[in-house]
Amino acid sequence: MAKIPYPPDDTDELREIVQAIRERRGGGLLNLDRMLLHSPPLAQGWNRFVGTVRSDLALAPKLRELAMCAVAVVNYAAYEFEHHAPEFIKAGGAMEQLKALLDIDAAVADKQLFDAAEAAVLQLTLEMSRYVAVSDATFQAVQTAMPDERHLVELVGVISAYNMVSRFLVAMDIDQEPKDSV
Repeated sequence: MAKIPYPPDDTDELREIVQAIRERRGGGLLNLDRMLLHSPPLAQGWNRFVGTVRSDLALAPKLRELAMCAVAVVNYAAYEFEHHAPEFIKAGGAMEQLKALLDIDAAVADKQLFDAAEAAVLQLTLEMSRYVAVSDATFQAVQTAMPDERHLVELVGVISAYNMVSRFLVAMDIDQEPKDSV
């Protein structure tokens, strides 16, 4: 149960923000969105920023979703994992990979299940999420795996953004939506 109640989403003050969130989400609001509505400026900025991270980057969707799922596991953000696991599969990830992520340390070392680029993404995600600092060896592996600096910067940005998301979800104890409501 969430730490504080979700505010109503049908007030005049929130109309434009709720409409923008619904447009990005394809019609509905998630409990995460509802909690953010406690602060209209935060909800608005979050929607724009996360919308950009989700939709406007050159980074391969499979690597983006792999990083998001790995962040969720490292930070114990089940809500985030539940929302991004299907997106990882849609982006070309395998169910075996998804299951392996539940033991993130073993997944990072699994060279059969994850190719060099995926393994580099997992190691970077693990280091950024657990320790913040990234080893030179990990940075070099990711730099080698990315086609250019734009992709590298976007990957670091995705991992950073979804650490923000997971920390908010966990701190506020956001409730998972029932399966039939999403």
